[in-house]
Amino acid sequence: MRAGVTFSITAADLDRLRVLVSDRNAAQKHVWRARIVLLSAERLGTNAIMRETGKSKTCVWRWQERFAAEGFEGLLHDKTRPSRIPKLDTAIAERIVALTMEPPLAEATHWTGAAMAEAVGVSVSSVQRIWRAHGLQPHRVRQFKLSKDPAFVDKLRDVVGLYVDPPAHAVVLSVDEKSQIQALDRTQPGLPMKKGRAGTMTHDYKRNGTTTLFAAMNVLDGTVIGRSMQRHRHQEFIRFLNAVERAVPAGKTVHAILDNYAAHKHPEVRLWLARHPRWTFHFTPTSASWLNAVEGFFATLSKRRLKRGVFGSVVDLQAAINRFLNDHNANSKPFQWLADPDKIIAPVRRGHQALDSIHSHDC
Repeated sequence: MRAGVTFSITAADLDRLRVLVSDRNAAQKHVWRARIVLLSAERLGTNAIMRETGKSKTCVWRWQERFAAEGFEGLLHDKTRPSRIPKLDTAIAERIVALTMEPPLAEATHWTGAAMAEAVGVSVSSVQRIWRAHGLQPHRVRQFKLSKDPAFVDKLRDVVGLYVDPPAHAVVLSVDEKSQIQALDRTQPGLPMKKGRAGTMTHDYKRNGTTTLFAAMNVLDGTVIGRSMQRHRHQEFIRFLNAVERAVPAGKTVHAILDNYAAHKHPEVRLWLARHPRWTFHFTPTSASWLNAVEGFFATLSKRRLKRGVFGSVVDLQAAINRFLNDHNANSKPFQWLADPDKIIAPVRRGHQALDSIHSHDC
């Protein structure tokens, strides 16, 4: 043992060292460090320990000193070493953050890691690390649309009230149209999915016409009344209302939730509504079609049936939509609204305040 280095091993440490040496799953660097200490406890000299472990003299001395200073735990941890690359100055990080908040110097819409690295004179990985530390993602953008409807709060509470507490002896319908549904056929047949390969579909297609789906979802049970029509005017909308009128049992009042599409407010539609007193229209706020529950059904229809569909004609497309409607109605579930209106109103107000402050600064 090196002169001036002495240590004593307790029975507990001796047991831990032996267990570590015999553990086949232990890291080898921990095993030979433990062997150095065990051989030292047996009073073997440095040269003998070197022969037994195959380590250099300085290595043997180092781990004898480490055990003497830190005990058994000191064998399991390597001392940290300074990086070959010096740390970036905090001023550089601050400059990168400040530049990220500003438009790029070049003719571009946003900063990239490579552009920022070139502008500041650091590596791309350094830029990305600083962006992660500050939660910056200049390559991403979130879309939004704030409703400018002055009656936004009243309309929101009216519609949500129908969802969570519908009137007695009434049917609540979420009504809308999905227009311009294309009957797309592929130019070449795709290959089916198999193990190790996804299904294939050509990127180009042939248009075989379009159709419009008028839909009314009963929020009480989730069923959907749907009709496919060639055009998207108030005449077709009135025809659809007549179909819904025939489908709703007599003696039930009807509360229909609609968006602000012009066909829904056409004078002929208003006359139809006057002739059917059991109907009441509830309009969502402008730019708030997400409040209409039937939009969720349209999203499912697009994702599950239309997006990958291959249709040789409009008739094929309409037949596929009708089959999807039948499957949906056979397994429908009541619509449940879970969002608190106050938690919707608060961020909308903050958004308007932010936009107003930006406009005031621009002026």
